[in-house]
Amino acid sequence: MNDHARRARGPGRKLPPAGERVLVTDLDGTLLGGDRESRLRLLRALERHPEITVVFATGRSLSSVRTLLREDPLLPAPRWIVADVGASVIDAADMSHVDALERPLRSGWPGDEQVREALRGFSRLAYQKVAQEGRCSFYLAPDGLTDALTSAVASLGCSWSYSEGRYFDVLPAGAGKGPAVRELVRKHQWPLSGVLVAGDSLNDLSLFDLRSHGVVVGNAEAALRERLPEDPLIQRSRLAGAAGILSALHHLGWVEPVVPVVVGYHRAPARWSGGRWEQPSSPNGILPTLTSVLGGGNKDSGLDAVWAAVVTTEGGGGGEGGGGAERADGLGGPGTWPAPFPGGLPMALLPVPPSLWSGYFHRACKETLWPALMSQPHLIRHDPAHWADYEQVNEAFAHHVSAHASPGGTVWLHDYNLWLVPGLLKRSRPDLAVGLFHHTPFPPPEVFQALPVAEQLRASLARLDWAGFHTAAFAHHFRRLLHGADTVPRTGVHPLGIDRAAVAALARSRTPQAAATDGPLVLSVERLDYAKAPVQKIRALATLLDLRPELRGRLRFRLVCPPPEPGVRAYETTRAELEQAITALNARWGSGAWQPVEYIPRSLPFAEVMDHYLAADVFWVTSLADGMNLTAQEFLTAQAASGRAGVLVLSRYAGIAERLGDAALLTDPSHPQDLVDVLHTALTMSPSRRRAHTARLVQRLDAAAPLDWAHAVVAAIGERPGPL
Repeated sequence: MNDHARRARGPGRKLPPAGERVLVTDLDGTLLGGDRESRLRLLRALERHPEITVVFATGRSLSSVRTLLREDPLLPAPRWIVADVGASVIDAADMSHVDALERPLRSGWPGDEQVREALRGFSRLAYQKVAQEGRCSFYLAPDGLTDALTSAVASLGCSWSYSEGRYFDVLPAGAGKGPAVRELVRKHQWPLSGVLVAGDSLNDLSLFDLRSHGVVVGNAEAALRERLPEDPLIQRSRLAGAAGILSALHHLGWVEPVVPVVVGYHRAPARWSGGRWEQPSSPNGILPTLTSVLGGGNKDSGLDAVWAAVVTTEGGGGGEGGGGAERADGLGGPGTWPAPFPGGLPMALLPVPPSLWSGYFHRACKETLWPALMSQPHLIRHDPAHWADYEQVNEAFAHHVSAHASPGGTVWLHDYNLWLVPGLLKRSRPDLAVGLFHHTPFPPPEVFQALPVAEQLRASLARLDWAGFHTAAFAHHFRRLLHGADTVPRTGVHPLGIDRAAVAALARSRTPQAAATDGPLVLSVERLDYAKAPVQKIRALATLLDLRPELRGRLRFRLVCPPPEPGVRAYETTRAELEQAITALNARWGSGAWQPVEYIPRSLPFAEVMDHYLAADVFWVTSLADGMNLTAQEFLTAQAASGRAGVLVLSRYAGIAERLGDAALLTDPSHPQDLVDVLHTALTMSPSRRRAHTARLVQRLDAAAPLDWAHAVVAAIGERPGPL
C-alpha cells in the first residue's frame, strides 16, 4: 500500500474489508473534479466513514493511478482499483492484479500490437502514448468515429468506447467499467442497495447499468446525461465533481454534513457500564457542560459541533479531568460503545487499544505531565516508551480531528492530554482556528521546564491560535513560557461556573437529614489525588484532636473520595497512605458509634452529594494546585439556597481563590500547622460571622454559567486577529 493510502486511513488503521457501502467513482472529472475545497470536504467525509469502501473506476493505468496517490493529498485511499477502462482489476492493499477477475474480462483480447496494426489505415486515430494494459487507447475527433472504424473493431472480437469527444478506447469484448465492477460485486456479495457509482463521461455509462445507486456529477458531458434514462436510483447533481459525490452521499444518509466546530477531549462524556452509557449525575463540570451544549435536546444552544473523543477498544480507559473539570461522581473513562450516546449527542470516537491507553494516560499523562501541572516537579516520572504512546495517541487524535473539521472551521481542544495536537494539526490543516482550554492549573515556566519533553510541548503550544485559562495567573504563566517564541497564541481568561439555578433547585427540594451527633461536620468531596492533599487533611485533623480535647467525640470529618481509574501508580500509593492514616486516627480516638473520619471511597449520585453539602458545617478544600473547584461552588450555592451558613475553608492555591479572595478562609496546605489553625477558626466562628461569610462568598460567585461560558470560548477561538 502506498504512503498516501496509509496516511488517509490514519495511524495504525488497516484498510477496511469490503462492507455494505461501496463508492465506485471515476477519477478525471468526477473524483478529481471540482474545486480544492470540495475535494477536501469529500476526503474528510470518507475519512470519517472508513466503513465506506472506495473503488476507483478509471480509464487510467495502474502506474498512473499510483502516481496520483503519491502526489495528490486530496485523493482518498481506494480499496479496489478498476483501471484501463475496466480491463484491469487491482487489489489496492498491495497493488496486485486480481487475475481471477481479469481473465474473463480480457478473454479474447488480441493484444495491443495486433489492434494497432488492424487499425493502421484509420489516419484520424492518434495512439495515446501512455501505459496501457488490456486495452488500446487513441485520440479521435468526433468526425473520425465512422461505421468503418467500429466495424473494424468488431472484426477483431473487441468492443469500443468513445467519450468526451476525443477518447477512443478499444477493449476486450467483455471488458468495461461496469462489467469489472459487477465482478467485484459478485465476488464480495455487495448488495446493490449499498453501492453508489459516480461518473461524468460516456466511458462511465456501463457503471449505471448495474442498477445500483448512481450520481451523474454536474460537470458531466451532455452525451452521458442524454444516454441515461430517467431513473429514481440515479441522481443528476448540479454540483461538479467531488461536490456532486458528497451531495449524493448526504442524500443517501451515508455521511453526515461536516460541522463548523470540533470539540476535542481525551475521553467520552459517559462511561459504558452494565450494557448502557452512564452519564455524570451532576449538571456541572466540563463533561456535563459540553454534553448540554452539544446534545440534540438543546436546540437553542446554537453550537453546531461534534465531540471527538478517545475510547478504548475494550472496557475501561478514560481518565479524570483536572481543576474545574473534576467531578465528585468519579466517572472512569470510556469503554466499548455498542449503543448510541443518549440525547442525540454528536460523537466521533477514536478507538485505541487498552495497552496504548495505559501508556498514554496512566503513565505519560499522570506520571509525567500531571506532577508538573500540580507544581510537584519532584514527582515527575518520564519513560520514553510511555511518551511514545502519548505521541501516538496525539498523532491519531490530530488526524481524527482533521477528518471531522470543515475547511476554515474551529477546533476546541481541552487539557494537557492533547498538548501535541496543536502542532500536528496546524502542520496539515493551517486553515483551522485551533484553541485549547486548560481546566487544570498552568504551572510557572520554571516548573514546566522541569519536564524532559518541555521544548517539544512548548513548540506545539506555540502553534495554537488561542489558549484559555480559568485565572489570570495561569494565563500569565503560559505567556511567560512562550516568551520569545516565533508565534504566541492569544490568551483568554474564562472561569467556569456552575448551573446555580439547577443546584439551588435541587438543594431546596431535599429533606434535611438528621445529624448522627450534635457536633460539627467537616466535609470534603474530591477525587482521590495526591494534589488534593487528603493525607495532609487527616494529619491536620489528628493534630487538632490532640490539641482540642473538647472536639473529641463530637467533630466528624466526612471524606467523599471516589477512586480514580485503576492503573495510576501514584494514586494507588496515595490511597494506601490515606487509608492507613484514617485507620490509625479512628483507632486512636474512635469510641462507640463515633468515628472522627467517615470515609466514603465511592461515587455517589448527585442528590446524595447534595445531602452531604446541606449537612456540612464546614467545606474543606486543601488542594496543592487546583482550578475553579466546582464542588466548592456547589456547596456555597446549596447552603445559600437552603438558608444555611456553612463555612468554606479554601486552599490559597485553588484557582477559584483568585475570585473569592479574602471572603473565604484561605489555608496553605504546604504548611501543616496552617491547616490546623484555619480549620479551628472555621469551627469556632459565631453564627453571625458564618452568615456574613456565606453571603460574601455567594456574591462573588460570578463566573459564567456553563452554556454562556462555552459560547464565549468558541467565539474567542474563532476570532481572527486583525491587521496590526
